[in-house]
Order: sequence, then C-alpha cells, then structure tokens
Amino acid sequence: MKNSHIGKLPPRYTFLLNPHPESRLTKCPKCGKLTYPRKFPLFTSVVGWGPLTIGKTCKYCPRCEQIMCNQNDFDEVLTEMFRKLRPEVIGNEYMVLGTVTPKMWKSALAGKTIALEEMLENVADFKRILTLDIDPGGWRRPGDDERWIIKHADAERRRKTPWTEYGKSAKPPLQ
Repeated sequence: MKNSHIGKLPPRYTFLLNPHPESRLTKCPKCGKLTYPRKFPLFTSVVGWGPLTIGKTCKYCPRCEQIMCNQNDFDEVLTEMFRKLRPEVIGNEYMVLGTVTPKMWKSALAGKTIALEEMLENVADFKRILTLDIDPGGWRRPGDDERWIIKHADAERRRKTPWTEYGKSAKPPLQ
C-alpha cells in the first residue's frame, strides 16, 4: 500500500478546525474534560502560496490528543500575514495538514532557511481531521423530536472573516 502521508514522522494528534464562532470548546467534544491552551506549529498549505508553518495557540485535550483550532482566529492570522506578503492569496482555500517538530519550527523562526524536503522530515500528519456539528440547546416544545443541529458545513458557509470575504469582492482587505 502506498504511503499517503505528507510528513515523514508517524501521524500524531487528531485535529478539529472549529467553524462555529459561538463555540469556544472549553471542554473536549469527545471526552468532556477541560481543554487547555497550547501553542502548536501547524503545517498548512495555502492555494497560490504553498506550504507554510504557523504557530497558533489552540485548545488541546491531552487525554484524547486532540487539537481544536478556532477557524475565525486562524483566518485572521492568515489574513494579517498575507496582507504583507501577497494580498492576492487572501481568500484562497487552505488546509492544515499536520504539526512540525518544535525544534525545526524554532530554527525557522531564528532565520534559518529550510528546504521543503528537510521540513517534511519533521512533519507529523494528523491521525484524523474531524468536523464539528453542534446542538445549540435551548427550550423546545414537548414531543418535538427534531434536533436543531448546526452542521459543520453550514457553519463554514455562514462564516464572515476578512479571509472569507476577500474572495467575494474585487478589492483587497483594508490595510
């Protein structure tokens, strides 16, 4: 069987890019335990730019080894970065693919030029990439069986950030 991993390290963590701005995931959706903020070097690919590593503080459940990143916050980081580097990339599709070893990430931050092959030697893909459907709760009539679940895909469609809005307009985002 052909290896379908991008990184050379064994897969690690499950990953959730949370498109629900009203849900900050203070508890793990899988086990219900409290989550903790932790910084991760996330290996990301942006269409029109290529691979890059972004240091992002995300919610983390050590019990499930699950990283939960708020998508609106991640979009803001990308928007700010590409406003300076290449504004025409803002609004393009992207995918978070895995994590980079902290040692490699810190050496890149220190100014060391790293070849893509060397970087991939230090990338661990995610075991699984999850989606999140939420039930906002609230009062319902007795006998009302219909669930009011907000699907992951629906939440992604209704998100409004500079990253998502730029692709819909001809003007670059405000500087």
